Amino acid sequence: MVKSDPRMAAIGDVDEANSLIGVALLHVADAGQRAMLGRIQNELFDLGADLATPGEDFTPSEMALRIVPEQVDRLEREIDAMNAGLAPLRSFILPGGSPAAAHVHVARATVRRAERSAVAAARAASLNPQALAYINRLSDHLFVLARLLNDQAGGDVLWVPGATREG
Repeated sequence: MVKSDPRMAAIGDVDEANSLIGVALLHVADAGQRAMLGRIQNELFDLGADLATPGEDFTPSEMALRIVPEQVDRLEREIDAMNAGLAPLRSFILPGGSPAAAHVHVARATVRRAERSAVAAARAASLNPQALAYINRLSDHLFVLARLLNDQAGGDVLWVPGATREG
């Protein structure tokens, strides 16, 4: 695979997201949240290996590390558990708030870019659909985690449409 291969862009974006999660971890105190992010960091290495291995058979093997449905399902369960204690969104939120949430938002935005890169790569090579599902759900997971972190630190920063227009 050459550096200009679309899969390399996706792998690089996944690596960058993983690094940003590492920075976010410097600001997350809760042991359960730290454990979630630690699992995700490990899985992002799995995801990079999966993206580097195109094919038609996405069954995990000794020669091919693959994202599996159980990993996507775990993200979904964690999203639901985190959302359970949060008030419903009534406005868009600005990425920021507490230092932990701000760093998680940066990681989330980078995961979104990684997803766009992976979808573009999937046009050129057959990629594991579970890898694409994982990265899609991960950005939602990080969004909800950032909301939870801000909830624990005083609340989200809400978008105020047109707040700076002079009238």
